[in-house]
Amino acid sequence: LPGLHVFAIAFALEVSVGKTNTVMALNNSNVLLPCTFTTCMGFQDLVFTWYFNSTELIYQGKIKNTATEPTFVKGNPRVEFVGSTTKKDYNISIVLNNVEFSDAGKYTCHVKNPKEKNLQHNATIFLTVVHKMVETDNTVTLIIVGIVGGLIGLLILFMLIKRVVLFIIKKTQDGKKECLVSSSGNDNTENGLAGSKAEQKAPPKA
Repeated sequence: LPGLHVFAIAFALEVSVGKTNTVMALNNSNVLLPCTFTTCMGFQDLVFTWYFNSTELIYQGKIKNTATEPTFVKGNPRVEFVGSTTKKDYNISIVLNNVEFSDAGKYTCHVKNPKEKNLQHNATIFLTVVHKMVETDNTVTLIIVGIVGGLIGLLILFMLIKRVVLFIIKKTQDGKKECLVSSSGNDNTENGLAGSKAEQKAPPKA
């Protein structure tokens, strides 16, 4: 029955990494890799696993039920769990410490829920590692603020330039109009256009 099928989908496990699936980090900084999951049926002994480039396991945790926080199973020592699963959102985000250029790539957040007949779902996030740009503070937030601030600055500059250019064009056009108006009268008289027109219109001599 179609109705039952839709009902079943509504209760299915879903994993998300947020609105954007790309993250940028400075070399030697710590970067947050966000991930949350939802399930209307609840969970029992749920297992979540983070993979790097689909194959390398970097963090695995197990959550007994909705009233408990995850327990660490295995993972890379540079990876730290920073989420919480006893609140409204089931947050299973991790932080990758001391990011290196070799850490750039695909990170998959995978969840398996035995309570939903071992239903599995995953979401992917892509990490880009960039050269050190700021000496004082190696935070991703600073880069984002810098980029956004720079874009806003460029936008304001563009708008100012556009206004100045439009003002100059307007003034130039106004000047040209004045020149055309003043020169049109002069040209007609100086070049004898009025006279020539008069001669053309004169009736032929008998």
